[in-house]
Amino acid sequence: MLTPAVEQIAEKYQGKTKVVKLNVDDNNPTAQRCGIKGIPTLILFKGGNEAERVVGATSKDNIARMIDRALGTVA
Repeated sequence: MLTPAVEQIAEKYQGKTKVVKLNVDDNNPTAQRCGIKGIPTLILFKGGNEAERVVGATSKDNIARMIDRALGTVA
């Protein structure tokens, strides 16, 4: 459901941030380590630490705002 939005975000922020997808069925230990309990879950990491998390559907604009806050490009 979020794949098109995430792919557009990855293009928009290319070179500024890294966007990765994780299949929780194929990577259960990583999903557990990150505390993923619902799908979809978006986790924004900054400096190796979790900065924000969204569980459930969200808009491309909300994802962009999250990233902009982390990058310091929005007040």
